[in-house]
Amino acid sequence: MNPASPYLPLPVRLTKARFDTPDKSLRTFGVAFEDPAHAASFRYRPGQFAELSVAGFGEAPIGIASSPTEGPELLFTVSRIGVVTSALHALEPGDRFGVRGPLGNGYPLAELVGKDIVVVAGGYAVTTLRSAMVWLLDPAHRAHYGRITFVYGARSPELLLYQDVWRQWMQRADVDCRVTIDNACQGWDCLVGFVPRVLKDLAPSPENAAALVCGPPAMIRFSLPVFEDLGWQPEQIFMSLENRMKCGIGLCGRCNVGNRYVCKDGPVFTKAELDRLPPEY
Repeated sequence: MNPASPYLPLPVRLTKARFDTPDKSLRTFGVAFEDPAHAASFRYRPGQFAELSVAGFGEAPIGIASSPTEGPELLFTVSRIGVVTSALHALEPGDRFGVRGPLGNGYPLAELVGKDIVVVAGGYAVTTLRSAMVWLLDPAHRAHYGRITFVYGARSPELLLYQDVWRQWMQRADVDCRVTIDNACQGWDCLVGFVPRVLKDLAPSPENAAALVCGPPAMIRFSLPVFEDLGWQPEQIFMSLENRMKCGIGLCGRCNVGNRYVCKDGPVFTKAELDRLPPEY
């Protein structure tokens, strides 16, 4: 966060960029701070987000896809859906823009030490869960957790992000990695079926365990009953939400639900916390 004001972004430079889908709607950026002091002070946790800003266009909240264990360079995957994200997509390596953050609470990984971890991701909502998985599997942290399971799904292979990392996870003996697409297609060598079905077949035990979940509303809606049928309690399930966040620090009120602010109190909530929110949500 900028020590001068939480509203002022820190200057960064685009170091690399790639389009992740054939239609070029998703693009992943490598980002480096212009000032090494800013890089040292930007201490974030998996699950947090930042506001990315382009002068003259505004700013947009984007989940941090990199892990703090990967060094000072940040990683963001941006979906082109509006004015700001289109401006971000137009940037090229060497261009400068702004980062404001880190913001939000993130996944409580320090509180989950000693537990089995089940990570469930869908579509491009996998971004912050990539951060969590890289952190969990880092040699400095892996021994502090039990069994780690990663379930990730998308409509088709070209919509699956970060294939470079999850293909590596599939080769590891200390993680159970299940990647699936909705319908079979030529050349696909992993699972076929919706994430809730894969989760049901996997049947992860709730004993001394926690789940991190982020994905499209339909995936979440049909995955939660699977956890419930397996005996998971609402306090064991952590979900990351997006709810029209704007300022990122709980002042504008745009993302409030009842007495909670998604940007400040979240974006990560337990299912128990969400069950206490107004029924309209």
